[in-house]
Amino acid sequence: MVALVSRHGRSLQRYRAGRRLVVGCIPYKFKIDQALEVLVISSQKGPELMFPKGGWELDETLPAAAAREAFEEAGVTGNFEGELGKWLSEDRDKVHYMFAMRATEVLQQWPEMGRRERKWVTVAEARQVCKHPWMREALERLEELVSSGSRQEPRGGGGGLTALTVNSSL
Repeated sequence: MVALVSRHGRSLQRYRAGRRLVVGCIPYKFKIDQALEVLVISSQKGPELMFPKGGWELDETLPAAAAREAFEEAGVTGNFEGELGKWLSEDRDKVHYMFAMRATEVLQQWPEMGRRERKWVTVAEARQVCKHPWMREALERLEELVSSGSRQEPRGGGGGLTALTVNSSL
């Protein structure tokens, strides 16, 4: 049984040079026609759509934190297939680390299901709704990563993408 409770508070949050370290991912899948779709979620602060992300905590690796955020905020699990990069926020108070996550399971219940909506959209639609330039750049990097790999289901090799496990460290 999996607990359907999100972590709260910032007592375990990581900071570097006064900046909060945030980690997230772009969950993606391929439709039957091989079209790429990505998962966006609603913000808790308003109607803005974004990718799952949140604070990197002291007891986690980067991929473990990204996996936790994807589970808590979007109700999705999957395989990490590459690092998309890191970006300084517009306010320069956060550093965002982002990963590509090939979705393997979309849960019917998840911790923040009562506070967030999720939606699978095309890359073009995601590009239109992403408020922050760094999110659009991460999306572009996802497209590059996916186009360099296979669009078939992974057969252990990950289709040429660099697979990251939840326990790996960067």
